[in-house]
Amino acid sequence: MQIVQQLLFVAAIGLTGYLVTKRARFIYRNINLGKALEIKGDSNKRFANMFRLAFGQQKMFDRPVVGLMHFAVYAGFLLINIEVLEIVIDGLTGQHRIFSAVIPSGVYHFLASFFEIMALLVTVSCFIFLIRRNALRLPRFHMAEMKGWPYRDANIILYAEIILMTMLFSMNATDAVLQTMGNSHYPVVGTFAVSQFLVPIFSGLSETTLVAIERSAWWIHIVGIFAFSVYITYSKHLHIFLAFPNTYFAKMEPKGEMTNMESVTNEVKIMLGMPVETTEAGDSDEMPTFGAKDVQDLTWRNVMNAYSCTECGRCTSQCPANITGKKLSPRKVMMDVRDRAEEIGKNIDSNGGTFQDDGKSLYGDFITKEELMACTSCNACTEACPINIDPLGIILDMRRYVAMEESSTPQEWNMVFNNIENNQAPWAFSASDRFKWGEELRTQEIKKTETDKENA
Repeated sequence: MQIVQQLLFVAAIGLTGYLVTKRARFIYRNINLGKALEIKGDSNKRFANMFRLAFGQQKMFDRPVVGLMHFAVYAGFLLINIEVLEIVIDGLTGQHRIFSAVIPSGVYHFLASFFEIMALLVTVSCFIFLIRRNALRLPRFHMAEMKGWPYRDANIILYAEIILMTMLFSMNATDAVLQTMGNSHYPVVGTFAVSQFLVPIFSGLSETTLVAIERSAWWIHIVGIFAFSVYITYSKHLHIFLAFPNTYFAKMEPKGEMTNMESVTNEVKIMLGMPVETTEAGDSDEMPTFGAKDVQDLTWRNVMNAYSCTECGRCTSQCPANITGKKLSPRKVMMDVRDRAEEIGKNIDSNGGTFQDDGKSLYGDFITKEELMACTSCNACTEACPINIDPLGIILDMRRYVAMEESSTPQEWNMVFNNIENNQAPWAFSASDRFKWGEELRTQEIKKTETDKENA
């Protein structure tokens, strides 16, 4: 019987590894649908950025209570997985609590109790998060883009976490009872910090029943973790892993700084007779396109941002356009980029590795002109994001497409563009007339001074 369990366990690990690897390769390929981007900046600063934001979750503590609970769940996820290592080795070798034989008993007991305390914090935090989402119904969790799957996804993960932690407590509690019965498969390690309070529930059961409960809880816990590993690659909780590269490769330039379009810069250089080292179009005879119409026109960092998005809605809750009733939601922009990348990826897979035009694009079919034009470019969304996702970069590139490819910007904008081109300023005054208002003001001041002297 034991060898059968070991074989099943090996099969479960193999299947999990295959599914996770397959999905990871799919996501990696989709991220690289975006254009190449040179990453500049001090690597030490980037590592510091990653440590502060991804591991330390600095921005989450802008809202301290929620930040503390989120950190408890995150830290619990990382630390409890250390115990999973023992479970995996047990499953492969057919033994039980193999580390208890190589780690001093006091240290082992401390670690197991610590893991249980973390598991309890995870459970309590998940319950509170469920209440916030489903009972208190915080507005940012119930906006239009959160209907259907995005809403269910968050609840599924929370329920799954609670079930996994419950199985951990049940496994340890029944294990403690079996130790007192002298079962040779269960080494004596004592009771632990949290599960000790569940021991009385199982104390009156027979040894056979206890073994069945313990083994069931053990299998549900570890298979649940394997299933969780696969599930999160399809879920918004992929940010558990992608937060690290996302914060490392995040834009380090000053906030609000807009980059010049290489294609436009090169066109200007050519007109002025200046040398051009590279062009976006390379040696192709095709005319370069301006801005972004589809995922392939964005950069790989933009697409990685989309896959890293946790859909928390902090960006949208801080967006002045959204707050004042406009259609724009930075969170929806990121979700749309990810959904379109997924759609293109599946198109490529179903057509032998080549994308076949499906008559759709990110602009128009997913993100509307109305949404793009509502953006004030204030950068509040990027500032609010816990892992420095940059919705503004995507919006600006798509808005450049609207302006330069479709010439479809609002009339008010066109007037500004014309004034900048003709007068080097957004106002309808030539450079020579720009300070006439100052001269008129000076004249008025002189007249007022003279009048005051006459009346004195």
